[in-house]
Amino acid sequence: MAATDCTIFAENPPTRRSHTHTMEKEITIYDLAEKLNISPATVSRGLQDHPAISKKTKKRIQELAEQIGYRSNHFARNLRSKQTHTLGVIVPRLDSYFVSTVIAGMEDAAVGHGYKLIISQSSEQAAKEATSAKTLYDSRVDGLLVSLAVDTENLEHFYIYFQKKIPLVFFDRVLAHEQCLEVLIDNRKAAYEATRHLIDQGCRRLVHITAPPKRNVYADRLAGFKQALAEAGIPFFEDQLIIGNLRQNDGHKAAQNILSRTSRPDGIFVANDYCAAACLASLKKTGVRIPQDMAIVGFNNDPVCTVVEPNLSTINYPGYEMGHIAATNLIQALNGSMDFGTTNSILLRSELVVRESSKRN
Repeated sequence: MAATDCTIFAENPPTRRSHTHTMEKEITIYDLAEKLNISPATVSRGLQDHPAISKKTKKRIQELAEQIGYRSNHFARNLRSKQTHTLGVIVPRLDSYFVSTVIAGMEDAAVGHGYKLIISQSSEQAAKEATSAKTLYDSRVDGLLVSLAVDTENLEHFYIYFQKKIPLVFFDRVLAHEQCLEVLIDNRKAAYEATRHLIDQGCRRLVHITAPPKRNVYADRLAGFKQALAEAGIPFFEDQLIIGNLRQNDGHKAAQNILSRTSRPDGIFVANDYCAAACLASLKKTGVRIPQDMAIVGFNNDPVCTVVEPNLSTINYPGYEMGHIAATNLIQALNGSMDFGTTNSILLRSELVVRESSKRN
């Protein structure tokens, strides 16, 4: 999916004329009414497929509307109903398989309930996230779905939503708030299971490649890593952490870091799959045997796991399900059948998927 600042799906964008022509007059329901010799109210109801209007009249209205290029003024209608049937979505980045599966789940849920999505990315910057929140508010979204940027420290830029009682759902990367729902997995448990698996395969010198642990997902995965080490009686040292941005290039850099050590690790747990795959490829190029010399586990179960050789062990993260549940609950809140004050957190199941990159026994 191509990365853009704000992908807004607008119906029938206005066509621009050259400067030598004046803009054509917008065709209204009054024009249709005059040509058909019926009332504007009848035209309006006919265009909305109202049961009180006969099929014959509806057909005449719709055929003329198409013939003379009438466009429904959704904006005016939305102002009257005070609902736009649009949900705002803010994600850290769009060029991520996990995020694309989450959005697919959201879109299926939204379309099924008659809603559209406006999608924006923060590019991992709190300032851009704040701008997106304001833009989406000004676009009159009915509700908001957000996965926080890595450096977001508070929810100040969402206060207008809280004040106006516009429902807000955080997913994956969250900060707790009594007026919001959060949808996530137990990242600590997932990381514990990944690390425990490496230890069970005989690994004793482990490293964790991750992003800055400001965000809940990375802080929780680090806690799970440490918990598994402590239970196995393996001491934790700060040099067991390699912190970057978890991009492909960070995987290559992490491999160089690992190869430069006098006491090389024998187990590597990486907080996402693309970084893990890049690290694995770099290590293999220098003759490191995976998993015999170093066993590797990633996180997310991206398609890249089954492309690299050996196939990558990982944590299966239910992205589509997360998106679908987040959007469905937001719509239920808009319909009045869900109260975020009573349900603040939905925890989804994740599971360890063991493949050849970590099978040593």
